[in-house]
Amino acid sequence: MSQLPYWRLSAFYFAYFGLLGAWIPYWGLYLQDLGYEAVAIGYLSSAVMATKIVAPSLWGWLADRSKRRATIIRYGSFLALLIFLGIFVRTDFWWLMLVVVGYSFFWNAVLAQFEVVTLSHLEGQYHRYSLIRVWGSVGFIATVAGIGWFLDHWPISVLPILFTLLLVAIWVSSLSVSEHRSAENEVEATSSLWSIVRKPPVIAFFVVCMLLQIAHGPYYTFFSIHLDALGYSKSTTGLLWSLGVLAEVFLFLVMHRVMAACSLRAIMLVSLLLSALRWYLIGFYADQAVVLFFAQLMHAATFGSFHAVAVELVRRYFTGFQGQGMALYSGLSFGGGGALGALLSGVLWESGAGLTFLMAVAASILALIIAWLYLRGSTVQN
Repeated sequence: MSQLPYWRLSAFYFAYFGLLGAWIPYWGLYLQDLGYEAVAIGYLSSAVMATKIVAPSLWGWLADRSKRRATIIRYGSFLALLIFLGIFVRTDFWWLMLVVVGYSFFWNAVLAQFEVVTLSHLEGQYHRYSLIRVWGSVGFIATVAGIGWFLDHWPISVLPILFTLLLVAIWVSSLSVSEHRSAENEVEATSSLWSIVRKPPVIAFFVVCMLLQIAHGPYYTFFSIHLDALGYSKSTTGLLWSLGVLAEVFLFLVMHRVMAACSLRAIMLVSLLLSALRWYLIGFYADQAVVLFFAQLMHAATFGSFHAVAVELVRRYFTGFQGQGMALYSGLSFGGGGALGALLSGVLWESGAGLTFLMAVAASILALIIAWLYLRGSTVQN
């Protein structure tokens, strides 16, 4: 990887997903500690994902036109940190909602653009993306396991301080990376963005991505609460979150070989099939440690392999519009799908974990059917 700023790119992923590793497993527990019930937790969790619907596309449009992607990443990281400090002022529902929406509007904007920056440095060797992105998984593991242990010894009320430190790390790491002007960056768009988006395979791709994130809704919002109710300690919960991402790490290390050997369509279909199986096992057999261990290993497929394929498909579909293409992927899947998944989970949770995770199973199966029927052709074949 000559002339590739490998460690500077990796440091940003480490910090960014380190915050995600602190936020996703423990935000719901923090809100529960504040006295909020399931529906309110669902709303406050979905707000983070809902801003992904608008923020990445807005900043992607601005970045594609200004050609100052790195500057946008730096300002977005700093403003996310600044706004999040409002959490130390009050913790009532509407104030928290304002803080969460404000900070996540900028936080969610930067990742899609950083993905484009990373790809700009990988010209001619895109299959090696996973070897950089793996450090995001390492960051997630470090924080989810470390904070799980920490919260067994300290009150969960200190969690916002840890969030703040991680936001500082994201901003500092963003200062060291600039965008590389590759030949592909300079390719002029030969069609409009709309002419790409309206193609049936592209529509199907986004629907599949959105459905998969809907399926992740119960996991991201209530998995820690689910385990807490079953008697698992916070350190054990942290280790189980870490196990899933550790499996993802090992997959990322060999993903460039998997993508060279298998078609993108085949990888996606297997990922979706394992997704349905995973949510069924977590919904009905989480009290059995061996089954839960096996289910967590499937995170390598339900997120890792699927995301690697999705990033490559965005690159192939959106020539000349990569910033906006990556923003649409982030906004419609992690944003729209994630928010809807969190909201549905909040509504269904009072009816039981089984029913909630059955919703995730159904979403995964529907995504599998759509991918099977509509994602065909040269774009998804190697």
